[in-house]
Amino acid sequence: CVRAPISLVCAMGMAFFMRNPKYGLNQKSCMKSYINLKSEVMETQSLNKPKFVLSPSEFAFGKLPTLTRYIFMGNKVKYNLKNVHAAKMTETVTDGVVSFTYAKPKAIPGAVSISLDAKGESSPFYADGIVYFRSVTNNGYSGDLEIALIPEWFRTEILQETLDDKGVLVENSGVGESVKFALLFEFDGDINAIRHVLYNCSASRPSIESETKEDTIEPGTETLSITADPRSDGLVKARTGDTTDKVSYDDWYKNVYVSPVPASE
Repeated sequence: CVRAPISLVCAMGMAFFMRNPKYGLNQKSCMKSYINLKSEVMETQSLNKPKFVLSPSEFAFGKLPTLTRYIFMGNKVKYNLKNVHAAKMTETVTDGVVSFTYAKPKAIPGAVSISLDAKGESSPFYADGIVYFRSVTNNGYSGDLEIALIPEWFRTEILQETLDDKGVLVENSGVGESVKFALLFEFDGDINAIRHVLYNCSASRPSIESETKEDTIEPGTETLSITADPRSDGLVKARTGDTTDKVSYDDWYKNVYVSPVPASE
């Protein structure tokens, strides 16, 4: 197959028919097929479904119009952080077997930026005068998540601040590390948004800062320092790809996605 604009390929297919009447299709049936195919393409693209590839010979032998011969077009760029969610993680050990469960993801509105650097080391082993072997470790990611305002539920459930009877948030020095959680978010792409999940995150307390109002009002933001460590089973993160199935993609923020294939495989 050759990848080409659908109008061009349809026109090529019609021309092929007209020059080869032995295939049993006349100009009228060619035009009808062309119109039907164009309407299906418009519907498909409006729903942001995968585009497809066809060839004049496929069109000529009556295999089209259908939407059964898909290819998945990959993103070329990414931009615009949005749909940040967090889901509380619970780790349990039963008869020596570790398992992980996640609460339903909750939205963290007002995402501004995220910057996470990969953590790990590259250790070369030299022999025969060259780098004979190099070991690379994956220690997860660390960085900052900047948002407009940390929601109250995140402060109580993850940062473990206490909401007293008067509705006041209280921070206590006796609280240690934040509750572990999965962090979900996405970037817009030129075709589909790229959705991510980091499975084992912790967050440090945000700084307290603001500034006086001047001639123009510039909203302040709050920044969470995020550490995403590997889980004890090695799982670090996942993201949607060019061929992610529709159910997994659409349900990304309903439940934390965990691959049925073990991370070690």
